Amino acid sequence: MQSFSDPGELHIDTIEGHADGHAPDGAPSGTTAPSATTGPPGRSGRRPPAADSLPVVAGAAVAMAGVGAALALADIGSPLRAPFTLFFLLTAPACGIAAALRGLDPLSRAVVAGGGAVAVDLLTAQTMLALHSWSVRGGVAAVGAVSLLLFLLAHGWRHRGRSTGSRTS
Repeated sequence: MQSFSDPGELHIDTIEGHADGHAPDGAPSGTTAPSATTGPPGRSGRRPPAADSLPVVAGAAVAMAGVGAALALADIGSPLRAPFTLFFLLTAPACGIAAALRGLDPLSRAVVAGGGAVAVDLLTAQTMLALHSWSVRGGVAAVGAVSLLLFLLAHGWRHRGRSTGSRTS
C-alpha cells in the first residue's frame, strides 16, 4: 500500500514501458519511465480516434445537407442535387426531432428521430398536395421551416426555466 503523504516512500516493483525493468538514463532508481498512459491501468489519457473525427463528420453532414437545400431552392440542375436534397430532407427533421429527445439513449433517439423525419416529410408532402400547392422548392422550404421550428421549440423548452433573475411587473 502506498502512502501519499510522503512522496519519498513511493516504492515501485516494476518499471512500466521497459522490457528490461531498468530506469531510463538519468532517472533515479525506483522511478517510472514516462508512458503514454495516464490514469487507471488499461485506459489512455487520450480520446479514441473515433471521438476526434465526430465533429468533422458532423460538419461534413451539415455541409452536404446545406448544399442539397441550396441546389433544390435555387433549382440548379446537377447530378448531386437528388442525393444531397434527399439527405437534407431526411437529416433536417431528424436533427430537429432528436434535439427534443435528449432523455433517450443515443440508439433510441436516432431510431425515433429517423422515423419522425420520414413522418414530417410525408405529412408536409400530403398537406401541400391537398392544398394544390406542391412544388419541389416549396417542399424543401416547408420541411426546412418545420425542422427549424422543431429545433427552436426544443431549444426554448430546455432553457425555459433557467432564468435566474426575478421578474417584477
